[in-house]
Amino acid sequence: MYVSHHGAATGVTGSCHELVLDNEHSVLIDCGLFQGSEASDSKSEINTKIDFPVARVQALLVTHCHIDHVGRIPHLIAAGFKGLIYCSEATAILLPLVLEDALKMGFTRDKRLVQQFLKLIKQRLRPLPYNRWHPVDLHGDDPSLQIRLQRAGHILGSAYIECKAKVAGISKKVVFSGDLGAPYTPLIPTPKSPWSADLLVLESTYGDRLHEGRRERRAKLREIVERAFADRGVILMPAFSIGRTQELLYELEEIIHRHGEKAVAKDIQWQDMEIVLDSPLAASFTKAYRKLRPYWDREARSKLRAGRHPLSFEQLTTIDDHKTHMQVVKYLGKTGRPTLVIAGSGMCTGGRIVNYLKAMLGDEKTDVLFVGYQAIGTPGRDIQKYGPEGGYVILDGQHIDIRAKIHTLSGYSAHADQADLVRFVSRMRHLPGEVRLVHGEEDAKRDLKRRLEQECPGVQVSIGRS
Repeated sequence: MYVSHHGAATGVTGSCHELVLDNEHSVLIDCGLFQGSEASDSKSEINTKIDFPVARVQALLVTHCHIDHVGRIPHLIAAGFKGLIYCSEATAILLPLVLEDALKMGFTRDKRLVQQFLKLIKQRLRPLPYNRWHPVDLHGDDPSLQIRLQRAGHILGSAYIECKAKVAGISKKVVFSGDLGAPYTPLIPTPKSPWSADLLVLESTYGDRLHEGRRERRAKLREIVERAFADRGVILMPAFSIGRTQELLYELEEIIHRHGEKAVAKDIQWQDMEIVLDSPLAASFTKAYRKLRPYWDREARSKLRAGRHPLSFEQLTTIDDHKTHMQVVKYLGKTGRPTLVIAGSGMCTGGRIVNYLKAMLGDEKTDVLFVGYQAIGTPGRDIQKYGPEGGYVILDGQHIDIRAKIHTLSGYSAHADQADLVRFVSRMRHLPGEVRLVHGEEDAKRDLKRRLEQECPGVQVSIGRS
């Protein structure tokens, strides 16, 4: 029995881990796309490649439905995978939306073929409630596997997965963290540590840094908006369609609620500011989030009872069709009307945010605010790195000079920071025999390894390898 890694072992994207029970039985935990420079890495060859045998893979366990965790599922099925897909109840609702978009972008826009595939996916899905053990069908009595999903606090429906495996009378418990969220993430309950594990496969995205607290990050968000609007400019916020966008809307509604009649800039009150959500996919997820209110945390549900609408408020305008999108880009690029625009993709690798950036990155009155991780090799990472120096970025083959002001608010990351990750391990009642670090850049993994060895003496900490 061992764990093999087919993605996110030496990088941050393409999460795919295999729990091998014996020569004929295994399960996959996630099957995601590579992004940024990792998509063209010689080790991954091509972004979509399934370069491991699938005949022994009996089931797929999904931690959450971000594209770097689920984007290769169509390719997995095309490679011959015939097993069931286990996930949380909320993920089972969101996953078809993610895969539909992935199919249209990477496979086909033929509606009939897309619907056929989505029908197949829905037939394979096995939604599970949190905090209950469930057997995984391995087509036999030995080996056997039970899994339990626990809230991971990353996005709605996210889970870390506890696996209790028994092979030839030997039992082991392996825990896969997926992506863990930070405490006090809007809408999402805070994750709690597992009781025990023989092996914990742990993400390390922000293993080398600390985030601001929620109060500080909200204050910084308010400060950046006020400063940008004082310049009478546009704020561009590249955001991931699922998770980050909904959390930003939640926080903006809170700021507007608290400061509605105060000036955000000359002649503009907070209650009169314009917020544009320009992403059909994000709009679809936001609608789904509203339907999934039973999974919101206590704070968010209390706002609903008070008559507030954290994800749908009067200052928010949603853009659906491409024609209107281009009209808004042209209008804001020409007038510079103070507006906050949220658009995908989160790393500026495509989507509608690219048109805004091409039109407005060269304007000193524009502000670009990053609130999520930017992978190496993505335009977002280049803007974040070279923008403050007055550098440039290549977008759609064009050389775009950056004169806009660039900001980063790491506190809005949906990922746990170093302290959160260490607490996740140290608060286990029985410390794991081994912690294996994945899903992080090398510096982040090394720093987190050193910190875990200091805080959890006796625990073997290793760095995952493909």
